[in-house]
Amino acid sequence: MNTFRTTALMAVMLVLFALIGQAIAGTGGMLLAFILAMGMNFVSYWYSGSIVLRMYGAEEVSRSEAPELYDMVDRLRKRADLPMPKVCIVPQDQPNAFATGRNPDNAVVAVTRGIMNTLDRDERAGVIAHELAHIKNRDMLTSTVAATMAAAITLLARFGIFFDREQGFVTSLLMMILAPLAAMLIQMAISRSREYAADRDGAEIAGNPLGLADALKRMEQVAQQRPMHNANQATSHMFIVNPFSGGLSGLQSLFSTHPPTEERIARLEEMAGRA
Repeated sequence: MNTFRTTALMAVMLVLFALIGQAIAGTGGMLLAFILAMGMNFVSYWYSGSIVLRMYGAEEVSRSEAPELYDMVDRLRKRADLPMPKVCIVPQDQPNAFATGRNPDNAVVAVTRGIMNTLDRDERAGVIAHELAHIKNRDMLTSTVAATMAAAITLLARFGIFFDREQGFVTSLLMMILAPLAAMLIQMAISRSREYAADRDGAEIAGNPLGLADALKRMEQVAQQRPMHNANQATSHMFIVNPFSGGLSGLQSLFSTHPPTEERIARLEEMAGRA
């Protein structure tokens, strides 16, 4: 279901881009915006992993330096049928984690110091399995494609005034305001669908949905009480829990890259009940 939802949302984004592009800028302007967006996000796709790791001061560790963590990643990646990723520790006390890398052969699993000090073994396994699921599902590529389309739509909207189109002023203004908003909402929905999928697949990799459910509950509480020091809003979507506020609920969740944490926990508990 999550795969279908992601595919459907991507299709909607593509249709939106085509319609808005043709209306605002015509075929030539639409192609120019798409090429510019592709260029920007290609650089992001290729180099964002190393940039994010440097941004958070992540340090790669070996088996001799962190044997329990390294062996846990090694065990779980074998269950997921993945190459061994690099393992990094981020010097942050908030329990959190993220995965990065442009493909499974160049992947990194990064956990914060808080993960090691706060979560128990089953909870850590659930978190690591969630990140391995992102790698296995190539969610970095999915998010880059979604970001490319959203950026292209935003470029069209921002520079639409320079194209000689025959719309009325009000119509053009509405397109310039509403098109980027619609693109952002779709992009956020795609991100949330990939988080649900990583929860489900990660629980299967770890073999214990409740371990991840308990980890999410604990990380959510800490994120709300103690936002991550020096975190960057632009990279918050990469973490398993939003490092600023945890998961939002209600209408706020429409503008969040993460699903409501209580809904994620409920789905994992339902998985455990079916097992």
